Amino acid sequence: MNPSELLALHDQQQRIAIQYRNMRREVTPHVIRHVTLKHGEGIVLYSQLNAANADQVIAEQIAYFDQIGQNFEWKTYDHDTPIDLKDRLLAHGFQAEEPEALLALDIETAPAFLLEPVTHDVRRITEPDRLADVQIVQESVWSEPFGWIKPMLGDDLADDPDHLSVYIAYAGDKPVSAAWITFHDHSQFAGLWGGSTLAEYRGRGYYTALLAARLQEARRRGVRFLVIDASPMSRPIVEKYGFQFLIGTQPFKWQVKK
Repeated sequence: MNPSELLALHDQQQRIAIQYRNMRREVTPHVIRHVTLKHGEGIVLYSQLNAANADQVIAEQIAYFDQIGQNFEWKTYDHDTPIDLKDRLLAHGFQAEEPEALLALDIETAPAFLLEPVTHDVRRITEPDRLADVQIVQESVWSEPFGWIKPMLGDDLADDPDHLSVYIAYAGDKPVSAAWITFHDHSQFAGLWGGSTLAEYRGRGYYTALLAARLQEARRRGVRFLVIDASPMSRPIVEKYGFQFLIGTQPFKWQVKK
């Protein structure tokens, strides 16, 4: 499957048809949005806009989320229309997050070494209390709060463990790298998230070990493709392992006016 075909399949399965637990999926004539029912924020994940209606539809989404008192993200992909969608979101008062790159790996063509037994101390955690170690790693790497990890991932570990697997790599008893993978019904894709390693432990194979552990689980479960919104730091690593660039992405955040 070439990148264009893979991107079209991703749009259909991961943006149009996807359903998240603890979120209400709402389909309007121009966007598909998800309203959080418990923790976190809403999201506009897919849109079909043009130059004539874009500003009106953007304003409608702002009014809707403001009315229900919920912050939300508008996730843009570089092939979304109109071509100046990002500029329009900024003009409406959205805050741009860092650009990322959507990459995908066909598990059937994954490098053989990613299918070999993982020799690092990588543990799949199932108890929500253990998410404290994930939070420690993320906050140490990114120097920002990750207080949402325990309530959001903890709920899924407790109530929906079939669709989330969380892995931590340890050096002795110290958590040094953490990542998770999400699965969705009726989708050939699994999503890779959170892959982060403490600076002093990089270059020792921890990131690769977590990637291998998640890939092997996805393969056992019959998933065909892994996808990742890669930061500039992780993109060259996963490209080295055969991930293909599909498109640029960028989140735009709306904060409800108090």
